[in-house]
Amino acid sequence: MPIDVFMTQLSPTMTEGKIARWLKKEGDTLESGEVLAEVETDKATMEMEVVDEGILHKIIAAEGSVVPVGSPIGVVAEEGEDVPADYMPAAGEAPAAAEPEPAPEAAAPAAPASVATSPVQQPVAMGSKRIKASPLARRLARQKGINLAAIAGTGPNGRITKADVEKAVRRGINLGGAAGATTPPPARPLPQGPLPYHEDEFERIENSMMRKAISRRLSESKQLVPHFYLSIDVAMDRLMDLRAQLNEAADGAFRLSVNDFIIKAVSKALVDVPAANASWTDSHTLQHKHTHISVAVAIDGGLITPVIRFAEQKGVVDISAEVKELAGRAREGALQPEEYTGGTFSISNLGMYGIKQFAAIVNPPEGAILAVGGTEERAVVEQGEVQVRKMMTLTLSCDHRVVDGAVGAEFLAALKKHIEMPASVLI
Repeated sequence: MPIDVFMTQLSPTMTEGKIARWLKKEGDTLESGEVLAEVETDKATMEMEVVDEGILHKIIAAEGSVVPVGSPIGVVAEEGEDVPADYMPAAGEAPAAAEPEPAPEAAAPAAPASVATSPVQQPVAMGSKRIKASPLARRLARQKGINLAAIAGTGPNGRITKADVEKAVRRGINLGGAAGATTPPPARPLPQGPLPYHEDEFERIENSMMRKAISRRLSESKQLVPHFYLSIDVAMDRLMDLRAQLNEAADGAFRLSVNDFIIKAVSKALVDVPAANASWTDSHTLQHKHTHISVAVAIDGGLITPVIRFAEQKGVVDISAEVKELAGRAREGALQPEEYTGGTFSISNLGMYGIKQFAAIVNPPEGAILAVGGTEERAVVEQGEVQVRKMMTLTLSCDHRVVDGAVGAEFLAALKKHIEMPASVLI
């Protein structure tokens, strides 16, 4: 019996994938663990491995095709099996190959941030023996309306376990169209019109999966998260002096950046004010026990936020080394999903670009993000006298559902204390 191959969710926020390259061609023998295709997700280009062994009978989604998670991309058959030449998975038709768009599309309002992926248009039948899953996982998937084809199993030989389905439920996946399952109404597209530019006056650059994901996620955040903003100025003189002394004493063994100190100071302030280290859900506010700091890193075509986990337990030197290692692999597109998800608080630093102050957009489900400006000399009045101080402006963007104004102000006061008394971050 033919086995349908589906687009798997390769990252936690992936709703669709673009077939970048097939590593196998029709007629090739497939063995479990081999790389079947390279798929461009919203974060990076990742390898999709063979799950079901056999012969690749048919490629449905050509290179360049953009395919929703859970939709068919190919057909596998057993060796010697007679498969009709016109066989197609019952789940739907082959997606069209990507083509240059005739005109840029305006970003449509996205689904709520609590729904990590959007429903598949033509659901795949669940409970099929074509997918390796435990009986308990299949039963739970039917109850929760989860499409097993959209889940990457962590059991032996890629077998989907109960824990895999429960994880999908926690992320808000609803990719099955099971009886009784509901889906959010489709977003109404913004009106389109002719472009006010002549065709020979611009160059069309196809939006990557990452750019589309950024558009969707930030639109969700601004539409659904009630933002408010708090700014504070901090004196950087002592921190800059301490940084210079430590770098000189290191004699090349390491080189600390201002951002390394900011990350550590933020983790200390979150420990001081745990109410600021929280996330919103419809039923509960999640107050986190540890500080997992997401650090915005600019890469080709967008940005990504690798996470420094348990930052409150790490020293500045360790944080510095980890940031450099993660940022380097982020620019190579080599981060794994667990390395850029699960943050509890974000930091975005544009100070190195000469930006004095800005307001960042909250990255749900995190409750806040800190925008870090550059350090500059300013005239400051102290005890009636004008002094020249190295100053930095910090702006905290908060989700008002989970972080109130007083909590945000308390957090910034604690952060200011740690930055202006930087020896505290070394303790």
